[in-house]
Amino acid sequence: MKLDGKVAIITGTASGIGRAAAHLFAAEGARVVAADLNPDGHTVTREITERGGQASFVEGDVSDPAVVTRLVETATRTYGKLDVLYNNAAVAPLGRDGMVTNIEDDDWDYVLRVNLKSVFLCCKHALPAIAENGGGAVVNTASIVAFLGHIGQDAYTASKGAIVALTRALAVEYAPQKIRVNVICPGVVRTGITELMWSDMVPAELRQGIERAHLTRLGEPDDIARAALFLASDDAAFVTGSVFMIDGGFSANAPINAVLAGVNQF
Repeated sequence: MKLDGKVAIITGTASGIGRAAAHLFAAEGARVVAADLNPDGHTVTREITERGGQASFVEGDVSDPAVVTRLVETATRTYGKLDVLYNNAAVAPLGRDGMVTNIEDDDWDYVLRVNLKSVFLCCKHALPAIAENGGGAVVNTASIVAFLGHIGQDAYTASKGAIVALTRALAVEYAPQKIRVNVICPGVVRTGITELMWSDMVPAELRQGIERAHLTRLGEPDDIARAALFLASDDAAFVTGSVFMIDGGFSANAPINAVLAGVNQF
């Protein structure tokens, strides 16, 4: 098993990619400490334990320093160490983002707090614990929009671009402590939020164009979870400071930018 004996914190585990990662990491031998603002995260850890795995759940907002402190302490006190941090939690809030000229200040702060401050706090508190254990891995989550111009989600785009830059800085700073830090940039993945956007906000012609722009298909939560598993495991021992576009070829398919550029509300 790829994570046998390792202890892993995963944020945003109540649904979608985080839920898939929690199950996958546990199946690969990790003792999982899951975190989510949504109490449904209890269901995920219960499912893991019912299948013979080990998991704990911390309910709370990981942009709150007190919650993050409790999260890391749960890992180290319950399981004796910390090997892996997977920063997955994020928001792409419907109706609370936009272009810089029309987004409300409070909405900008909300997106940056949840998406970026949470990564800062989790790294701040988890990195010393990982270093004390002799090293390990951090996997951050950005997005392909960190590299593609994206219309109408300026706060989200800014937060994800900052995560890429922070990842590279941490990889350099913590290499002496034998901590690898990498970042995943997912494309369009079928989650509850995506399906809601698809049904209520995205015109049918744009939706079809985005689907065609993928060189393979739209992503599934397991696709991203498996990339995170690789980076968290010793299979990626020679990988740090790297950016992984896990997007079915979306970012390589340049015509999609023309499609997006013609739609002002996406």
